Amino acid sequence: MPGPLMPDTTLARPGLWRFTGWALVVLVTYLALTPEPPATTLRFGDKLGHVVAYASLMGWWLQIDRRPERLALLFVLMGLALEILQSLGGYRTGDIFDMAANTLGVGLGWLSALLLPDWLARLDKRLARSLDR
Repeated sequence: MPGPLMPDTTLARPGLWRFTGWALVVLVTYLALTPEPPATTLRFGDKLGHVVAYASLMGWWLQIDRRPERLALLFVLMGLALEILQSLGGYRTGDIFDMAANTLGVGLGWLSALLLPDWLARLDKRLARSLDR
């Protein structure tokens, strides 16, 4: 089964896709810990941002590592850790509802991977064909 140490052989550029996945992890971490996160004018926009961030992480990484239970646990723990770090930082506060939004996002990302399996492999093949021309 593919994973971080066992790359998905259906991808022509697994390193590029893993790098992109890690960049998403760094971006979410930065947004969670920055003293001034981007403002939103939407009602519950903050919670929506949490859902989208964690759905993106889960949906992306499930295209590379086909162990959903492991990924779900890792991303739920990541969300919990970042909320705790926010509380300890002194300039932001951790929020149980943010944690719930993170967890909902993980679930939606898992669902998206079930509904749209192998979309990254299809994109990868299309990219490979266009670059081979």
